Amino acid sequence: MKLPMMFVTAVTALGLSHTALADAPLNVGISGEPYPPFTYKAASGDWTGFEVELAHAICADMERECKIVPTGWSGIIPSLDAGRIDMIMNSMSITEKRQRVIDFTRPYYFTPGAYVAASDLEINIPEDLDGLVMGVQSATTNATYARRELRDSGVEIRLYDQAEQVNNDLLSGRLDVILADEIAMVQFLERDEADDFEVKATAPRHEAYGEGIGIGLRQEDDALQTSLNEAISAVIEDGTCASLSEQYLTTDVCVYD
Repeated sequence: MKLPMMFVTAVTALGLSHTALADAPLNVGISGEPYPPFTYKAASGDWTGFEVELAHAICADMERECKIVPTGWSGIIPSLDAGRIDMIMNSMSITEKRQRVIDFTRPYYFTPGAYVAASDLEINIPEDLDGLVMGVQSATTNATYARRELRDSGVEIRLYDQAEQVNNDLLSGRLDVILADEIAMVQFLERDEADDFEVKATAPRHEAYGEGIGIGLRQEDDALQTSLNEAISAVIEDGTCASLSEQYLTTDVCVYD
């Protein structure tokens, strides 16, 4: 039976459209504010870091091209919902609160929060936080933990938009202590200007920190979620994740099944 030419044309166009979508680059949202060693700009001006390179490895396993799209951290979930990015790969913890608005892949890494202060500050945490000023990046699991567990400790909690603002205020003496990702803090303490600071303690496992770090997705993108889960498992099992973790973080933080 011959089909009307209009119907054939429409079906053909629809097929081409699906093919084009399948072949289109995946827009990977990362924070526009550098977050070394996870995401930062190399001397060439290109974005690199543990999560940037892992994103490229995951996309390569899927035989898809990745395009890194820097986005303000506070607007990164709205950008996902609006379709400006296809996924968030920027140290975003899988938490119950976030799962109300977006979906996640399986976790690919986990590190605890760490308290950093001057080396000569003798302090037991959380007992000795009373009267101190602590900096935390807003809209993070560390901020959630601080609000839930440290509110009655007597510490003054200051929230910042960017992690580097927190670091700079610690170095300048405007903060007594900060709470941030342990791996990021290890890298921070390698700076010459941070010689007089150290990790004082790590935060305990807590529901505020969720299940680990996963890739954030729109709730309707089930097929992409399945493909990403398979690719994450593949790059973990073949050692790619561990190799990149050792390269950028000097330790293996990958989450194994």
